[in-house]
Amino acid sequence: MSEISSYAFSTRTVNTTPDEQYGAITAPIYLSTSYRLPADGSAAPYSYQRSNNPTREAAEKAIANLEGAAYAIGTATGMGAISTIFSHLKPGDHVVLSSSVYGGTFLYVGEFFAERGITAEFAPDINHLEEVPGNTAMVYIETPTNPTFRVTDIAHAAHLAHGVGAKLVVDNTFSTSYLQRPLEHGADAVVYSATKFIGGHSDVLAGFLVLDDAEAYDRYKTAAKALGNQLSPFDSYSILRGLKTLTVRMDKQQENAAKIRAMLAQHPAVARVLAPGWYSAEEAEIHARQSRGDGAVFGFELADGVRHEDFAAGLRLIPYAVSLGSVETLIAHPATQIHESLTPQERAAAGISDQLIRVSIGIEDSADLIADLTRALDGALAAH
Repeated sequence: MSEISSYAFSTRTVNTTPDEQYGAITAPIYLSTSYRLPADGSAAPYSYQRSNNPTREAAEKAIANLEGAAYAIGTATGMGAISTIFSHLKPGDHVVLSSSVYGGTFLYVGEFFAERGITAEFAPDINHLEEVPGNTAMVYIETPTNPTFRVTDIAHAAHLAHGVGAKLVVDNTFSTSYLQRPLEHGADAVVYSATKFIGGHSDVLAGFLVLDDAEAYDRYKTAAKALGNQLSPFDSYSILRGLKTLTVRMDKQQENAAKIRAMLAQHPAVARVLAPGWYSAEEAEIHARQSRGDGAVFGFELADGVRHEDFAAGLRLIPYAVSLGSVETLIAHPATQIHESLTPQERAAAGISDQLIRVSIGIEDSADLIADLTRALDGALAAH
């Protein structure tokens, strides 16, 4: 274990990139696309930016360290990480997924799996599956799910996958390694949209694939290179900068989220709040066992007859916008803005109703957020 690895999580987010060459406190940005190579043809650590880059490597090492993992691969987007890990599926493979996943993941599975000879199923309740088909090559879960916030037992999912020789992949974007570390519960790989909480400022697109297996790392590193999925140097720097405030941001965001969930649960325009562990005592126990917090993203369903358009029109402070995890509070309507590529039947099967609103809480004063939400909900209720 390195000296940095022995420190507390918040300390490691700040001290991510010791510069042994010059002692720089902040990692330098190496923008060069090409590097001088030895005249004798011997190997060099860097030759072309898409293959290797010092700034990207610094970000990868920081992410791996925070996850407690051996390796991380930085990609241009979260979907870059997801498409990289899907790239090694082959004809005849079967994939079991959470019934509700990110809309981009739904889109990829629907557009590309069948033409590659890959089958997929969206399992409504992985926690109670006793087995998966024998040709399953991957179990792919989000916990909590996007945007329904169901909780999946990572250890049980790992047991299902490993029982047929499959791999378990967990999208941990909502929690980050600050709150949940799937590798500790048996996952084989973790994917992130670092655009969200890790970057944290709505100004960078990035993704990461994190794992311990050296052979798998080599395969996925080659795939990311071949697919052009590599993270740029400047975006790598932005991720390193965002990491330094990850814990203080998420602590404030979670504090705000708890207050706002409590308010929403009492408002007559809200039918129910959707949050990790709120569905059942079983999911609450699972969530408490594998996660260190509830995060700052949750959903709520408007009461029957209350229109999401009227609610959105009443917002003054909070933007109606996609994405999440930033310092700004953002509100989105999944049925029309995130999972719009799904048919109404597919959305219903995933538990995504037309009344569902997704909320990503920022670091503003909670009283201002509550006032804005209350005004918008009151107006939408009056228009009903």
